[in-house]
Amino acid sequence: MHFISEQRLDDGVLAREFTLGEIPGTLWTPESDVPVPLILMAHNNGLPKREPRLVARARHSAAHGHAVATIDAAGCGDRPRSAADEQARADIRRAMQAGKPVDEIFESFIGPLVEKAAPEWRTTLDALLSLPGIGGPVGYSGWMALGIRLAVADPRIAAAGFFAGGYVPRAQREEARQVTVPLLLLLQWDDEGNPRQRALDLFDAFGTEEKTLHANTGGHTGTPWFEVEDGDRFFGRHLK
Repeated sequence: MHFISEQRLDDGVLAREFTLGEIPGTLWTPESDVPVPLILMAHNNGLPKREPRLVARARHSAAHGHAVATIDAAGCGDRPRSAADEQARADIRRAMQAGKPVDEIFESFIGPLVEKAAPEWRTTLDALLSLPGIGGPVGYSGWMALGIRLAVADPRIAAAGFFAGGYVPRAQREEARQVTVPLLLLLQWDDEGNPRQRALDLFDAFGTEEKTLHANTGGHTGTPWFEVEDGDRFFGRHLK
């Protein structure tokens, strides 16, 4: 892991850009004399790590005592996209504009994206946990399809907060039954692009004994800020 820049922010949080091979990322850490727990914060499929809402969440969590890291995994952010990825994105846009079903197109696009992203996140986690000042346990926050895969595949994930927005492939819907860590799921009740019932069915399918659903009125990007604060309390209970 190679740090390429750092900035001390006005809330005392240290923001550092890094590269890990071809993987670019950002690490936010609080001022602390002892090792702090880590939250992996993943943006939804394809968005960049500098997306303002993610950065705001990361800074808030870091200011409240967590190390927070995000990366642009394969096919996300500014990373190169394959011709197949670009074709799938174009097909999705055309189908949505025409009012046609998009599930199968999403399946062919999001499924491989999760398969490519998960190993890079685990490689990043290996490197992060070797840094001084960062310890376990580890939480995950963000993109649900990827989070399901990581929660099932990596025993270091001790708690997860998911956003019920974005398509979840069939493979991850099945894997949801194997998720056993404490879970907080955020649902925007009026999300125009994500069927509400599908999110409720998925919440029911999660295998964990401790799961909480927070539903708020509003569209896809309307999650209230107080949910960020509640999320920090959730991770505070399970990571400290």
